[in-house]
Amino acid sequence: MSDLLRAPAEIKYAEELDWLESIDDNPKPFSWRLSPKMVRLFILGSERSDGLDRDIAQKWYGDRSFVERSIVTLASDRGLLLIGDPGTGKSWLAELLSAAISRNSTLVVQGTAGTTEDHIKYSWNVSMVIAKGQSRESMIPSPIMTAMETGAIGRFEELTRSTSDVQDALISILSEKYISVPELDSDSIVFAKPGFSVIATANSRDRGVNDLSSALKRRFNFVRIPVVTNKKSETEIVRFRTEELLRRHQIELDVPPTLLDVLLQSFADLRATAAAAGSDDEKLESALSTAEQIGVLEDAILHSNFFGERALTAHTLASSLVGSLARREPEDLAILNKYLHGVVEPRSKAEGGSWPEFLEGGRDAIATLS
Repeated sequence: MSDLLRAPAEIKYAEELDWLESIDDNPKPFSWRLSPKMVRLFILGSERSDGLDRDIAQKWYGDRSFVERSIVTLASDRGLLLIGDPGTGKSWLAELLSAAISRNSTLVVQGTAGTTEDHIKYSWNVSMVIAKGQSRESMIPSPIMTAMETGAIGRFEELTRSTSDVQDALISILSEKYISVPELDSDSIVFAKPGFSVIATANSRDRGVNDLSSALKRRFNFVRIPVVTNKKSETEIVRFRTEELLRRHQIELDVPPTLLDVLLQSFADLRATAAAAGSDDEKLESALSTAEQIGVLEDAILHSNFFGERALTAHTLASSLVGSLARREPEDLAILNKYLHGVVEPRSKAEGGSWPEFLEGGRDAIATLS
């Protein structure tokens, strides 16, 4: 696994999944590798009351009911649509569910304006078609078709980014559970095996790009993933991801709890500012999600490791925050400058600690970008 830039969940947690499968004596739907109870335990982690011989770490942080509803949906004949703001962990939850159920989370279609029906159905190996004609051998199945043939979970990322034609093609797959291949004289229908389902994700901010039709909506159960605002949960998520980063890069660098508090408080302040804003021009373009907090901290850690004194400072953290969140010029810079002047400056005078250095780092970064 060390030679992979990013291992999928089924490889990253292979030993843990093997162990859970070996002790799982609960009923399993269809071709599932783990029972619904074990899928939930794999994602949310174990508790003392579970009575296991080893601890299972929590991998997704959110309300238990979201995970349970997702699992129940996949055990039915309906698709699952995870919808929410960017950075709320939709794709990570979809990957964990696929890994636990099918031991394959890589059957993924990425929705874009350029996604076509071929990406969710099939295409052809042109050289083989020229040499031998159209056959099942010369057909290239899409990830969705592969999931159908193997009774696995197929994933469709950013569903609302794809055009209505592509979305309409998905309707027949979800309702009829087969794909017709009219180019073939025989063996011209690919039927889905038990266990097949689709997990799609959609960003709520993409509403109006390519809205889902009512027919497609009826084929999905919706699970809305909210932005994490609970400070304890958010701290756990950021710490979990940061520890992964440090291990991956083999970096020995301490993240002081005080600086983690500064980061969390800064995002909370900026979210409150965005909520009170009267127009989009008064809001940062950033969604201010937990994922973006992790990105800010990752940037600060790597900068400190490679160019600093191998110690994370408030100055570097503020510089990373400004650099990551200032996407529009001059609007975002003006909003961040107002935040530093109106919120951080009074707080640095009243509380001290890391705030004065954070204020200085933010001002220096804004001056550099202005």
